[in-house]
Amino acid sequence: MKYTVSLKENRVFRRLYAKGKSAVSPAMVLYCRKNGRKENRYGITVSTKLGKAVTRNRVRRRLREIYRLNEDRFLPGYDIVVVARVRAVHSQYADLNKQFLRLANKLQLLHPLEEKEP
Repeated sequence: MKYTVSLKENRVFRRLYAKGKSAVSPAMVLYCRKNGRKENRYGITVSTKLGKAVTRNRVRRRLREIYRLNEDRFLPGYDIVVVARVRAVHSQYADLNKQFLRLANKLQLLHPLEEKEP
């Protein structure tokens, strides 16, 4: 991820949950908030409700890859957190990608010229 730093601090996650904007789909919840920096910060939350470590890591890898492939479409200066839901485990990669882009578009995180879904 060229333009993005990982979010790892608990206080940043909590601030996003409390004061950020959110959008919901069956497989994930996307939270965002301006961070006043030139780059985005991206975090992923996957609960133990989704399954054992192998399953959770698979979901985490898929969500990270979806963001990485679409990273250049995002406006800079946001903290973004994706919370995986149980449906993310059984969803196809293409469905996750479509839902992720739809949520990002809903929260106005994408460049204005590229708001249309593929």
